[in-house]
Amino acid sequence: MQMPSRTRPDTMPLNEPTRRRSRADEVYGQLKKDIAEFRLVPGDRFTENSVTERLNVSRTPVRQALVRLQQEGYVEVLFRSGWRILPFDFAKFEQLYDLRMVLETTAARRLCDEGLRSPSPINRQLVDELMTLWLVPEAQRSSDTVQVSQWDEAFHCALVSAAGNPEMARVHRDVTDRIRIIRRLDFTKQARIDATYEEHGKILLAIRAKRGDQADMLLRAHIETSQAEVRKITLHQVHMARRSA
Repeated sequence: MQMPSRTRPDTMPLNEPTRRRSRADEVYGQLKKDIAEFRLVPGDRFTENSVTERLNVSRTPVRQALVRLQQEGYVEVLFRSGWRILPFDFAKFEQLYDLRMVLETTAARRLCDEGLRSPSPINRQLVDELMTLWLVPEAQRSSDTVQVSQWDEAFHCALVSAAGNPEMARVHRDVTDRIRIIRRLDFTKQARIDATYEEHGKILLAIRAKRGDQADMLLRAHIETSQAEVRKITLHQVHMARRSA
């Protein structure tokens, strides 16, 4: 007697709850990207129906995604009026920048202290790759604000990852994700791009020379400068960023 064929686990159709969660994750990711790239800015109002039509999905995953964004402080529900993108919470950004400072300066010192402590899983290759990108002649530097913004984010994440503490890197990624929208506004002027190349280069040279105090000082000043620029951000800049998005 012929045995019934078995469906391979990796080809079995997703059950409905799993499919719905996956679609909700997609909607969540797209809406968060819209916010980070200024297609949706503070004060914008929209309805669940408008999102379902734009993304061609049902209302259930849209509602799930919006509730998740509401819990993270990106949106709020309006009574009988849909949803609204919340204004920037600058007090929270200040706290996140303070946490970022602690994580990144700790990582830099760990990279500089390699060999002075017990062996630790330092990823020296990550640092070398950063040097290849940032220590280039001025003529070879990128002037693309979006690209440099992404590279800047990757630079700081790589420094923490290179220090070899996965939990510290995980927390740093979460902080990075939460300040991304405000941080990208820091790269609207060429002067900030030039300064970023110069400051990143000096930080990397200090780490290569294992000068912990110098790396700490340079990195602290670099983050404080970015933090100061964030304090100057106005709603006008946000709307200008949307026009250029």
